[in-house]
Amino acid sequence: MPGPLTRVAVVTGAARGIGAAVAQRLAADGLAVAVLDLDSTACAPVTAAITSEGGRALAVQADVSDAEQVEAAVTRVAEELGPPTVLVNNAGVIRDNLLARMTDADWDTVHHVHLRGAFLMSRAVQAYMTEQRWGRVINLSSVTATGNRGQANYSAAKAGLEGFTKTLAIELGPFGVTANAIGPGYVVTEMLAAAAARMGADFDSLLAQAASEIPVRRVGCPQDIAHVISFLAGENAGYVSGQVIYVTGGPHG
Repeated sequence: MPGPLTRVAVVTGAARGIGAAVAQRLAADGLAVAVLDLDSTACAPVTAAITSEGGRALAVQADVSDAEQVEAAVTRVAEELGPPTVLVNNAGVIRDNLLARMTDADWDTVHHVHLRGAFLMSRAVQAYMTEQRWGRVINLSSVTATGNRGQANYSAAKAGLEGFTKTLAIELGPFGVTANAIGPGYVVTEMLAAAAARMGADFDSLLAQAASEIPVRRVGCPQDIAHVISFLAGENAGYVSGQVIYVTGGPHG
């Protein structure tokens, strides 16, 4: 078991992309990290990268939209790494389509993973946080929360996640637990590349166009998001709660 000062983080959707970058950054910050994903074997490169640098990591398989799997996963983390007091709800999927063509399954799948998943994970972990009188819940929203053509399901889920975050901040604040959300803009990930492919767009051209419209004149990378989460997960962010921080390379909102 870890010593009393060891923080334990759970990062969902951590096998690749933003989740993987966040898991590795938190490990570099000295936290033990549960790398949770739908397929635990896909987590191997991330856990290997963490342990090769002397960190502690555990690959955990769970469908975040399934209550029993979530409870089992969090219990395992507590038993093998220690009580989890940092949760990064990053797991997500997209099922883009215009409203007229969007199916019930498209809508339900996105909401189950993003919203129900964040709810189930937060509910399971908050017991450990409130007992420790310290905790950090960090939810991955998106600039798309403000609306985007062809993403009614995703936009609604992300907007709901922001309201969920603010409510957690109110409910859990008296127990020393903060809750914040990150709203990434253009970040180069496999998910973004897949979305471009579905639109029939050239990915490099899409990124170049996006960069030309961003004040800092570049698109983001997963590490850009990880840096902000590192701050929010730390001791120095105890007076930051209920906030949505848009990481977009310029003003947003």
